[in-house]
Amino acid sequence: MLANFYKKDAPFKIFISFKKYLDVLEHIRYNDRLEYRVNYVESLIEKTKNFQELKEGFQDVSLLEKNEELIRLLLADLFPTGLTHNEIKAASIPFSNITFNYTERFKNILKDAGKNFEIEIRNIDDDEMYIFCCCLILQNYFKKDIRTTIPLYFDIPNKNGIMKHYKITVNSDFTEIFPTERSKIPTDDVLDMLLENMDDIKLWKKYFPSEAWILKGFTILSLVDCTSEVALSDLKSSMIKIDLENLTPDENLIEIFKSYFEVPELNFGLMLFNKKDQKLEKVPIYENVFTNHILDFWINTFDEEIRRTTFNNLSHNSKPIVISNVDNLDENIKQLSSFNILKDNNINSFMVIPIMQDNELLAIMEFTSPVVGSFNGLKLKKMEFFTDMMLFSLNRFSFEKNYQIEAIIQREYTSIHNSVVWKFRNEAEKYFTASLGKKIYTLKEISFKNLTPLFGVSDIRSSSEKRFNLMLQDINQQIEWLKNILTLTNSDSEKFLLALDVFENELNHEIKADTEQRFQRLLREEIHPFLQGKLEVRTSKEIKSMIQNYFALVLTQTDLFYNHRKDLDNSITLVNRKLADMLDESQIKAQQIFPHYYERFKSDGVEHNLYIGHTITPDLHYTSKVVHKLRYWQLKTICKMELEFQSFKKDLPIQLDIASLIFVYNEKIDIRFRMDEKRFDVDGAYNSYYEIIKKRLDKAHIKDSSERITAPGKITIVYFGMENQKEYLEYIAKLQKKGILQHDVEFLKVEDLQGITGLLALRVSLSQD
Repeated sequence: MLANFYKKDAPFKIFISFKKYLDVLEHIRYNDRLEYRVNYVESLIEKTKNFQELKEGFQDVSLLEKNEELIRLLLADLFPTGLTHNEIKAASIPFSNITFNYTERFKNILKDAGKNFEIEIRNIDDDEMYIFCCCLILQNYFKKDIRTTIPLYFDIPNKNGIMKHYKITVNSDFTEIFPTERSKIPTDDVLDMLLENMDDIKLWKKYFPSEAWILKGFTILSLVDCTSEVALSDLKSSMIKIDLENLTPDENLIEIFKSYFEVPELNFGLMLFNKKDQKLEKVPIYENVFTNHILDFWINTFDEEIRRTTFNNLSHNSKPIVISNVDNLDENIKQLSSFNILKDNNINSFMVIPIMQDNELLAIMEFTSPVVGSFNGLKLKKMEFFTDMMLFSLNRFSFEKNYQIEAIIQREYTSIHNSVVWKFRNEAEKYFTASLGKKIYTLKEISFKNLTPLFGVSDIRSSSEKRFNLMLQDINQQIEWLKNILTLTNSDSEKFLLALDVFENELNHEIKADTEQRFQRLLREEIHPFLQGKLEVRTSKEIKSMIQNYFALVLTQTDLFYNHRKDLDNSITLVNRKLADMLDESQIKAQQIFPHYYERFKSDGVEHNLYIGHTITPDLHYTSKVVHKLRYWQLKTICKMELEFQSFKKDLPIQLDIASLIFVYNEKIDIRFRMDEKRFDVDGAYNSYYEIIKKRLDKAHIKDSSERITAPGKITIVYFGMENQKEYLEYIAKLQKKGILQHDVEFLKVEDLQGITGLLALRVSLSQD
């Protein structure tokens, strides 16, 4: 097993030396009172006289082989013959993969591993090893009290091919470290800084350059078989998991199980239990890694009733099945067709283990082997240490699966209302399962058919007109500011003053569609650069102050004054937020009446849509009474929103009014989720008629009148037939008794709209209390 000297970078040069051990022998020689011990030590020391390198140190590894017998005699006290078949022990060159002077047990382990096997420390990279070496210098030379106990392991296969794991204990009593001329002696502050930056290899190499120190001596390695413990640790990071950045299974899982159970020919299978559908499911990403012989046969052979009964029974009796030798099974069992599945797949020993949590089945595992006796009660006992880890892994997988499904819904669709999320989830789950199996799956469109729609809007009245007038106020104020500033500047500003006069006249007398855009361009390209220039040259403090105050009023995005329109936008935002919050809060009660799809939009006011039907909530009994209850809820809610608005509108920066409308539509419609817009929309030409009516009602008038059908302080209900009129008069009567509506119901006809005739309306005033 002798190899070339360890070539990796280190902060010291390494010399093989037995000086410190020979010093121990010298001490025994002159201080031990037992004569036989003294004679024994003297003979050892005498034998080393012709090999001065043992004391002075050497780097020629071949000398170890040439003097193998001498070194064996020299180290006999450290390697007792009586323990040579029990201990796994060897001498070693520090920080190398070179070992020598093995115990018999260590020799046999290396022999079983094969001629081409080379010992290497697992899972430690070059930088980590370099810093580890530096820490030894801190301990040995600088006497720093630090712990450098990085766990070190050898992975060595046995003769059956099972990877065994051995923890390494290093005795470095016979090593010593010296500085050279190239060594740097850091201060205590520097040493503390280094220990605070354990991952900064450049910093460590700055103060501990390569081969700037000397290490002389040898170490003693003692190995302990900890295969089960290491395998359990590896299982923690190798259990089923999802990494969408790298959809590849961890194929080491089977090898880890082989090490853990010490079964060289082992197959592992796992299926997850789908509680909703009461069935077992494969883990797609691991289909080519796991071997589900028994579980495959079970789910493909028994009918659904038997499977469901079995799953129910598992809640009461979840004991695993362990068969050491299938040939010892009862003769009656051997006659069953299920026995053939074992022989057909060369299964001679197996374990089938249900994984339970809180008396609920999460998954079922199977371990199979062609070798008789591979599994028994003792192997099952080892599962006790593994069960909690498996539960954690399955829970983590379930959480990650749900998280990724939600992410797919959010990415591919949008934030979906709870009433319809189940259908999106079903589709996303199919997409997710296909992606794990590296299969292509095209997401299907989500649609719901035969729904009854409810539409309502609380519209802020005359907001466009108000915005236009406030825009004029802002721009006129801005022109006035500019004129005052430019009048105080030199003659360079005369052309700007003329241009401002033209715009002022145009704004107040003959405004055009592009007036505002041309004014912005004049500001952005000419006036504002001119004023900025004045700030950068010698200008009077008065003018500079005026310019700075002017720019403080300018909205950077538009180059325009925004003060008056800001008050309007703030007022609209306050109204929208208040109305939307009330509507959302009331929606909680509406969903309790019957779950339905709900959406609302904020613009200059708040509008909402409700879609009710069996296809959205297939698990509940749906009747026309549901629609009547929700229509009454809608009218009552809009009345409360109007009354609340009346109580807070006096506090708005700009006085506003709202007018509310409900549109009653009896025909069933379909809605479809539009992937391009990430929202639901009515589906098909026939259903679009409903949307057209909604849009044209916004500014519709009473027939043969210039008066709008909506009015502030009143609720307007638009409908087609007398049946709806009767229905809503009953709702109005209820609200009149509660003092919410007044007794002034108006019966109106709506003007003929393009392609729409025969619309009727009820209009009633809200209580003034």
